[in-house]
Amino acid sequence: MSQSIRGILVLLVLGGLGSRASQRVAEGPEPRIYDYFKYHNMSEISGWMEQLEKENQGVITIINYGYTYEKQGIKLLKIGLASTEKKKAIWMDCGIHAREWISPAFCQYFVRQILDTYKTDEKIGQMLKNMDLYVTPVLNMDGYAHTWFNQSTRLWRKSRSPGNCGDSCMGTDLNRNFDANWGSVGISRNCCSEVYNGARVLSESEAQAVTDFVKARSSEILCFLTIHSYGQLILVPFGHPNITAPNYDELMSVGLAAAKAIKDVHGMDYTVGSSPNVLYPNSGSSRDWARLIGIPLAFTFELRDKGLHGFELPEDQIKPACEEAYAGVRSIITYAHDKAFHITTPNTAATVIATIWTVLLAVCLTSAPLL
Repeated sequence: MSQSIRGILVLLVLGGLGSRASQRVAEGPEPRIYDYFKYHNMSEISGWMEQLEKENQGVITIINYGYTYEKQGIKLLKIGLASTEKKKAIWMDCGIHAREWISPAFCQYFVRQILDTYKTDEKIGQMLKNMDLYVTPVLNMDGYAHTWFNQSTRLWRKSRSPGNCGDSCMGTDLNRNFDANWGSVGISRNCCSEVYNGARVLSESEAQAVTDFVKARSSEILCFLTIHSYGQLILVPFGHPNITAPNYDELMSVGLAAAKAIKDVHGMDYTVGSSPNVLYPNSGSSRDWARLIGIPLAFTFELRDKGLHGFELPEDQIKPACEEAYAGVRSIITYAHDKAFHITTPNTAATVIATIWTVLLAVCLTSAPLL
């Protein structure tokens, strides 16, 4: 090959590389792929929320609805499609207990699944037209950040307010601080306890923020979901052993259907029931408070596992844990949506038709002459 031809080829190659490099510079750096199957710190989750809002304008809006004790803005993602009709809503919060890292991981996964499927999944699209989803990825932001500080703080549960004991025993159990039979069972008045229920009802700014936001929209919210770990449970109201929800049978039916949906994914068993029956009595929970103010469907999910890893669920279980929990949550919010908007599913329609034929046949046989 002559020197001149070789020189021309080199120029062409370099020119091609240069144009591609220029294109990359013009387009900017490739966006970093967010890994939904690893645990993220508070800063990463906040950045993820901002990026989602940027990329999904008209579908996602960040709402700051309060402040933590350490003055961090408590933010939720409002997910929904524009509608001229009055919409209903679903509430979901994660990370009310700081050490339960799989909970915020699930909220992030849930949001991603909704965004990935609403254009192609007719049911999800229909639900986003009729309902807004209010999703708080991390409610106890102060406590969650504290669990990332070092290994000695990894299992911190409570908020980070000083309570009555100052720095010696900080924090209140946010899920004992709501106005639902507050201070009656399953709590401690010792502020060093992990289930310390606070100096007074709604003493914690995080619990107050949820109360204010949800109560102002209680007539719109069809279902209240709060995601915890661990134990593989779906808990229905109430935590007090002497109080039963007026729609207990419905709550159990919906919960059992969700547990079946979960089992169908990876074969994991979830137990359904009230906390005193399947776990322990408690009071002041957000789930019980939601039912008391008139939200008909209120559930606590306790995700994987049953104690082998407990609050330190390995990252290789995030994916299956989220996949099965998504199936359970979808089952519940679909029920809530279809009931509110009077939508009969094919299976329900078949059941109704079969019931009508059974009744008609019974009438015909009763009225027929004896032979």
